[in-house]
Formats: sequence, structure tokens, C-alpha cells
Amino acid sequence: MHHEIHTVSEFKIIAPFTLRIRFDDGHVQVIDFWPILRGEMFGPLRDLDLFNGVTLDEEASTLVWPNGADFDPATLHDWDRVGAAMIRMAQTWQESPASDRWVEAVAVR
Repeated sequence: MHHEIHTVSEFKIIAPFTLRIRFDDGHVQVIDFWPILRGEMFGPLRDLDLFNGVTLDEEASTLVWPNGADFDPATLHDWDRVGAAMIRMAQTWQESPASDRWVEAVAVR
């Protein structure tokens, strides 16, 4: 079984909770992360300031956030095929306790 390995080469924040991501093979994905920002790891990223703290981890060649959240670059690369399943899965994740910062993020949305 052949499994391609993809890495993130660059990204740009283009809207609240939305990134344009370029990969090593030239492929580009635009992903609205809002629907999957739930649960213990990804829920805090509903804070727009925290979400916008995303960086490119040069060693892992993927996106990482200050709270340690990250995604497999292959998942990001294939988002057009796997995104809907990721969103369905995220809907089963228990919400973290709401905070004032979440309310601000929702208001921006």
C-alpha cells in the first residue's frame, strides 16, 4: 500500500478561523476550521487570538498552535476528501467549559 507523505510549506490567515495552506507538492487547501474547534484540544482555538497564534513547525512541517494543538499534514492536504468526516467526528467531542473569550470569538464569527 502506497501512502504519500505531504508537508505544509506555508500558510496564510485569510479570514477568521480560515487558513489558506500550501503543501510541498504545490497543492493548496482553504480550510474553515470553525466546525472542528471543539473538545479539549481544539475548543480553546475558538479564541481568535489563540487561533491566530498558529505557526508552521519546521521540524514536523505542519501547523501548530500555542496550546499544542496540531493536525497531521496529510489530513490537511486531503481536507476536501476527509474534512466532512472530521467535522462529523468533532461534533461528538465534548465541549470544554465556555469562557468569555469563546463568546467574543462567536460574536466575531
